Amino acid sequence: MVVRRRRFLAVLLAGYLVVLSLIAYWPSPVDEGASGFINRALRVLHRLGVPGWFDYSVIESGANVLLFIPFGILVAAFLPLRRAWVALPAGIVSSICIKVGQELFRPERVATPRDVLANALGAAIGTLLCTGGRTRETRFGPKGEGQRRH
Repeated sequence: MVVRRRRFLAVLLAGYLVVLSLIAYWPSPVDEGASGFINRALRVLHRLGVPGWFDYSVIESGANVLLFIPFGILVAAFLPLRRAWVALPAGIVSSICIKVGQELFRPERVATPRDVLANALGAAIGTLLCTGGRTRETRFGPKGEGQRRH
């Protein structure tokens, strides 16, 4: 069962990394076609009372966080529980490598330290979500049933 689970996680992780690479190295920003819609939506939200600090850069950072949550989940799930923490530095290193690669091979893409920070936050959230669930499973059984294990 463990071998099947790890194989399944390896396939999911590989698929995720392919999608992540496509997003990271796409010739134009992935939000290029949606920027007009996003700006119009922001104007409406601001008229409805959403604070002015909630702008395009906040949405972009939020998207970067969301993009790396699966990274943290999948890497942490693939590793033994005692090594799951490695998902966070792996996410940071992966983000830095992506940003360096964008600078070298996709100069039309803008890479900022804020992106790396947002990606790291996403990897941290994913890692915590995964390890929290796995810790609960270890202590209470697969479905939270049964007696607490000591």
